[in-house]
Amino acid sequence: MLAALHDTGAFLEGHFQLNSGRHSAAYLEKFNLLQWPRYTELVCRKMADAMRKLAPRTVAGPTTGGVLLAYEVGRQLGVRGIFCERDEGGGRSFRRDFHLEPGERVLVVDDVLTSGLSVRDTIEAVRKTGGEPVGVAVVVDRSAGRAQFGLPFFAATNVDMESYEPADCPLCARGVPLTIT
Repeated sequence: MLAALHDTGAFLEGHFQLNSGRHSAAYLEKFNLLQWPRYTELVCRKMADAMRKLAPRTVAGPTTGGVLLAYEVGRQLGVRGIFCERDEGGGRSFRRDFHLEPGERVLVVDDVLTSGLSVRDTIEAVRKTGGEPVGVAVVVDRSAGRAQFGLPFFAATNVDMESYEPADCPLCARGVPLTIT
């Protein structure tokens, strides 16, 4: 997996503001990896194989990267793949006539895990819709194990990438130009 991240140019170095608002000297541009079907299929096979025993009936992911992942993990498991979108209230919800049956077993997938907010919002959307989240699978865990969901968890790879609150960022202190991701 690490070779695939490097081969596709997904691993970037500089000064980045992450979606979580934190700053980092490294960034994983997931779409540099996900644009290649062979790599997407490979990572999703790892996720599907690791979580197959949970017997999900649906795979759900947050926009944007989670759309591709939910589809491909769902395809490999022989179930449907759906996605949830951000809503005006700051959380996520299922739209586009996606629905879950009461108690429907749902595997939540995402791309790069840093703070876990997108995954938590997706789990909440599954519960609000009546489904039962049964596990979480991600391409990359960069949380160093800090993000916990109370569900079985799988990461195709772990990457140790330090991040900082903006006020504590040494790159800001040195005046390194910031790229907002």
